[in-house]
Amino acid sequence: MVKPVGGECNLRCAYCYYLPKTRLYPHSHFRMDEALLEEFTRQYIAAQRVPEVNFAWQGGEPLLMGSAFYERAVALQRRFRPTGVRITNALQTNGTLLDADWCRFFRQHDFLIGLSLDGPREVHDAYRRDRAGRPTFNRVMEGLAALHEHGVAFNILTTVHAANAHYPLEVYRFLRDEAGARFIQFIPIVERNAAHGCPTTGVSERSVSGAQYGRFLSAIFDEWVRRDVGQVFVQTFDIALAAWMGERPGLCVASPTCGTAMVLEHNGDLYACDHFVEPRYRLGNIAQTPLVELVGCPQQRAFGEAKRATLPQMCRSCPVLFACQGGCPKDRLLQTPQGEPGLNYLCEGYRAFFSHVDAAMRMMAAELRAGQPASNVILRLAEEEVAQQERWARAERNEPCPCGSGRKFKHCHGRTRGSEHADAAL
Repeated sequence: MVKPVGGECNLRCAYCYYLPKTRLYPHSHFRMDEALLEEFTRQYIAAQRVPEVNFAWQGGEPLLMGSAFYERAVALQRRFRPTGVRITNALQTNGTLLDADWCRFFRQHDFLIGLSLDGPREVHDAYRRDRAGRPTFNRVMEGLAALHEHGVAFNILTTVHAANAHYPLEVYRFLRDEAGARFIQFIPIVERNAAHGCPTTGVSERSVSGAQYGRFLSAIFDEWVRRDVGQVFVQTFDIALAAWMGERPGLCVASPTCGTAMVLEHNGDLYACDHFVEPRYRLGNIAQTPLVELVGCPQQRAFGEAKRATLPQMCRSCPVLFACQGGCPKDRLLQTPQGEPGLNYLCEGYRAFFSHVDAAMRMMAAELRAGQPASNVILRLAEEEVAQQERWARAERNEPCPCGSGRKFKHCHGRTRGSEHADAAL
């Protein structure tokens, strides 16, 4: 990820972890110069051995660089592009600076735009405010309207936090129906408290708990899997399905090792990870050491392998390890019940969610292996639910409940049916 303005931003989102990184460069003007842009573009393309090279622009707020910077970036990409190689660009923005001119440029050059939007007005504005403390929802929605108007490809990045975690379906339906999103990322906010600038194992009141995160994802999954598979793509569900298929997840959080999501700061400094932009994780500067050497250096390899090597025993024996892989190392803040460090703060949510989706994931994986679309799961689940309703209709009060709970029908789903019959009689 390239951060041409570092942590500089026109907003002051309460949970932003990157804005404080500006303190690493106290005398900087936080603008990548043209010489460095050219050097990075040349080195980055030359280091690739794949048919498609993607440039990912982030911040801070990367639109603060102005459109001339990205026009120059595209020109340099064309200049250094080998024959037969495709160049793509993705840019993450808070959306408040988007206008018709930006959107025409993005459409012309086929940029994929990531838009940060935390849901309906009340939950979005809870933490996403500007420097003056003013809400930003209206401005973001105006930017979204411009993306739609000009046909710019976009996805929505929604952080899950204390203000929206209790409203999963309201958030999802807003993103799907009002924002028109077809590609959605949910990113949990786990915000460490700090004591004298040093992280502690406590988290802020803005953070989502593990249990909340699991319930949030599960509630959305239950709606998505019954009506939106193949129409709306939720990154967490996609990488989960990859795990059930035995394929690489394509996202570092769900990979056994990490170290491939490095960050290039505005001055050419390269860091091990977006969440570890700290002096001890600085790999070097691409103006002094070639990018390909920094990427492959022993320090970075050790950083990536540490994710797997430091897993506590409780995780190694967990039935959903294949799907969560211990989560992001930045969130490994807890101890296991046995007192071993390294348990992910979101572990409870991961276990609950991946256990909850197991049956549906198996269905979708079976469809894909048979050469059929995963969306067939919608019909399969509907058929199962009809059959279940029929079994309930035939069940006697003192028989075991057909749902398999082990309880008598009258104490399980029969209790619900009994109340329904009583309401109907009234």
